[in-house]
Amino acid sequence: MPSLLMPKATAVWLVDNTTLTFDQIAKLCQLHSLEIQAIADGEVSSGIMGLDPISNGQLTREEIVRCEGDPTAEVELIKPYIPVPEAKPKGARYTPISKRNDKPDAIAWLLKNQEDLSDAQIGRLVGTTKPTINAVRDRTHWNSSNLRPRHPVELGLCTRTDIDAEIAKTRKRKAKKTKKSAAAQARPAAEAPGAETLDSQPPATEDVTAAPAESEPPATTHEEPAREEPAPEDVSSPSETPTDTPSDSGEGTPEAESSPDMAPDGETSRIPEETPEEPPRDDLAGPR
Repeated sequence: MPSLLMPKATAVWLVDNTTLTFDQIAKLCQLHSLEIQAIADGEVSSGIMGLDPISNGQLTREEIVRCEGDPTAEVELIKPYIPVPEAKPKGARYTPISKRNDKPDAIAWLLKNQEDLSDAQIGRLVGTTKPTINAVRDRTHWNSSNLRPRHPVELGLCTRTDIDAEIAKTRKRKAKKTKKSAAAQARPAAEAPGAETLDSQPPATEDVTAAPAESEPPATTHEEPAREEPAPEDVSSPSETPTDTPSDSGEGTPEAESSPDMAPDGETSRIPEETPEEPPRDDLAGPR
């Protein structure tokens, strides 16, 4: 709600020119009702000239008439169309000269008891620079031997509200980091099973489609040797029949040449079977 430019001068004009109650004028001008009554009695602000809020564009005649008819209503100001300027950020914190020597002690306390605070936050709280903070941390400060960690609130360098606000920011930032790290660790674990299934599915389809093509040629190759198996049996059958005429020259029928029982000298394998029959003939010839 916008406020009046000159509340006391406006209150003097409203008391003299309107029939608004003291409470309505007091709420509008942000004054006490007894002070408005003293203005009406002439005890206070006797030399102040009244200021017309209608001519200044802060009130309208219709609003005053409406509130005069209803004593319980509150007078509302006209909302200005002029943009309100934004407040500029504050500059560096001013520290009195008598307390500037206490800054290293406050920095030492914050570094010892609030380790999560960053250097920028400590600088905002105490009103110091990063080189000074690093010097106190590394014990390279010119007065490091005499430093005593003391609370910055006790030294009057900042308020407890400021410290609580900075600690809350630090905890919030730390919670975000832990949440991001947990999400980053959980993301590979969730993607690994999916990648395995995706990698395993295409080879399965390829094996199914390629299996019939690879299995058909071996089936034909195995069937051909099975048909040729009776051939050795046919070749061995002639060898079982006795041969009465051995061939000395080594020439014989085509079946004999192709048989595996042929000896290297051209004699058949049946010759050893006929040799046992010759000794009885030699025995008969001996006595003669």
